[in-house]
Amino acid sequence: MDYCTKYWDQLQDSSGKDIFRKVGYLAIGAVGEDFLNENIHCMTVNQAPYSLFSPEEFKRKYPMLSYDDNVGGMLDPDGGVLMADKALLAMQKSFVSHGGILRDGERVERLVPGEIIQVHSDKRSYRGKSVILCCGPWTNQALSHLGTQLPLKPIRISVCYWREQTRNSHSSSLLPTFFDHKCCDGHSIYGVPSLEYPSHVKLCLHSGPAIDAELRDVTDSAYELRLLKDYVSKHFPGLESKPSIVESCIYTMTPDTHPILDRHPVLENLIIGAGFSGHGFKLAPAVGQILGDLALGKDPTNFDITPFKLSRFGNYTKANF
Repeated sequence: MDYCTKYWDQLQDSSGKDIFRKVGYLAIGAVGEDFLNENIHCMTVNQAPYSLFSPEEFKRKYPMLSYDDNVGGMLDPDGGVLMADKALLAMQKSFVSHGGILRDGERVERLVPGEIIQVHSDKRSYRGKSVILCCGPWTNQALSHLGTQLPLKPIRISVCYWREQTRNSHSSSLLPTFFDHKCCDGHSIYGVPSLEYPSHVKLCLHSGPAIDAELRDVTDSAYELRLLKDYVSKHFPGLESKPSIVESCIYTMTPDTHPILDRHPVLENLIIGAGFSGHGFKLAPAVGQILGDLALGKDPTNFDITPFKLSRFGNYTKANF
């Protein structure tokens, strides 16, 4: 059992809340091509159980889907859905129970470096021997007066929910979470069965336009919605071809889509966690352990963070890519 899964299970048990629903994860792709092979390799290397479906088996297993005759799937039975709101609340309660203090609704305005770092918000000031900075798409704004700009690009994701034509035809007992790689004009698709909104499947592009985080809903979404409508009409005939709910969220992308987990290149007591590229929340337990170790002046003992160091980008002042 991996570190994150163990933690989420512990948090679920201690909170008594339904935090993780193990509905499985389905990789969809042409048999013999890279995406399915990479998923199979990952499961094999980690000695994790999985099921592999030929195109014929795939059609029988998931009759609500419609794909070409060369498309199959790989099912990870331990995949699933984190209920983000409940998970976050349980984490906060655990944090407070261990002496932590939460301060919501404050804007960080200035960091003053030094042996003791000062953090000035619009409401109060804080002092600490070390600070962990996890500001998502606002990371570069927080670092700007320190002369540091990281290669981070905020993008907007159109979060779309598609109504079932027949109720419960795409429920979590029939359809797992799924991912289809570079299938839609070069974009990837991800989705979640009917869970969050009754009789609605969450199905989104795993990409979007670059934005100013302060103006995320200004950018036109017609292109993304057109691609999604075409995809749903072709591959999910049991869903209505127009989304009935459209929301938005922000990914903060790095050039290689891997996060930054490292000390500031000059200020050793300023720790940065950023650029999670749309897949950070599920890794929160491991990320928290890594950033906590760094803040305490230790190198993480349970994880190799070499792939996540700032040095892989070379130029810390590069802001765009």
